[in-house]
Amino acid sequence: MKIAVLNGPNLNLLGEREKGFYGCFTYDELIKNILDFAKKNYIEISFFQSNIEGEIINEIHRLRKWADGIVINAGAYTHTSVAIRDALLAFGKPVVEVHISNIFKREDFRHKSFISDISVGIIAGLGKYSYLYAIDFLNNLLKK
Repeated sequence: MKIAVLNGPNLNLLGEREKGFYGCFTYDELIKNILDFAKKNYIEISFFQSNIEGEIINEIHRLRKWADGIVINAGAYTHTSVAIRDALLAFGKPVVEVHISNIFKREDFRHKSFISDISVGIIAGLGKYSYLYAIDFLNNLLKK
C-alpha cells in the first residue's frame, strides 16, 4: 500500500509549541515513529508538511497518481479550508483525518471540520498514536 501523510501549518513546530496539547515529541520523531511502523507493516509512506494552503492542495493533486489513501492533519486549515476539502474530494480515494489533540476539548471554532464528512474516519486526541492508528486502519481498509 502507498499511504501519504499530510500535515498542515505549524506541525513542523511539534515539540516547541503548546506542549500541553501536542506533547513533547518533535516532527522528526513523529516521522521516525511512522516510518518504523510502516516498515514493519510493509507500507510505503510519503510525507508532506506545509504552512501554505496552496502547496498542500498541489500535493493532494500530485498524490492522485501515487497514493492509495491519505492521512491528513490539516492543522488550522481543517476548520477553514474549502479548497483543501475540494482537493481531497478530487483525490477520490480514502482519507482519514487526524489530530494530535482532542479538538473537542479546545476552542469552539475547532469543533467544525471541513474534512470530517468526506473522511472515512477521524482520529483525534491520541497524540502521535493518532497517526499510527490512522495508517493501520487505512492499510486494512485498502487491503479489502
